Amino acid sequence: MVKLQENKSTISDSEWEVMRIIWTLEPVSSTKIIQELQSKKDWSESTIKTLLRRLVKKDLLHTTKEGRHFIYSANVNQTQVMTEAAEELLNRMCDMHKGEVLLQLIANSPISKSDLSKIKGFIDTKEKDAPDMVPCNCLPGNEKMC
Repeated sequence: MVKLQENKSTISDSEWEVMRIIWTLEPVSSTKIIQELQSKKDWSESTIKTLLRRLVKKDLLHTTKEGRHFIYSANVNQTQVMTEAAEELLNRMCDMHKGEVLLQLIANSPISKSDLSKIKGFIDTKEKDAPDMVPCNCLPGNEKMC
């Protein structure tokens, strides 16, 4: 689960699936959300509606009623939520090895030329002040171990 700092909420793996559809299609009707999710998952309509209700209760979704349909929109930015999820994971890792993990993520992820150019710019800026070695933060007093 991902804990969102701003909302103090968590997003389960199932809720991620719902949010990805909403971020892609918003504003989107519950009927379309159900249709899309059922084409990907073996979930019942009631399961999907429960997930939608939970996300509304967590204030991650906004809903309006148009005729007989409910229309959903996200109250949280997709990139922000993805960044918080990645930071939460990285915060559990040894500082000394985060660079290696980031390299593997870049190597294994589809990334556009535009984003790669931005990454190069960030690296050039960050490199100016980067230490020769990032110490291990796993055990106090053992900064060179790991």
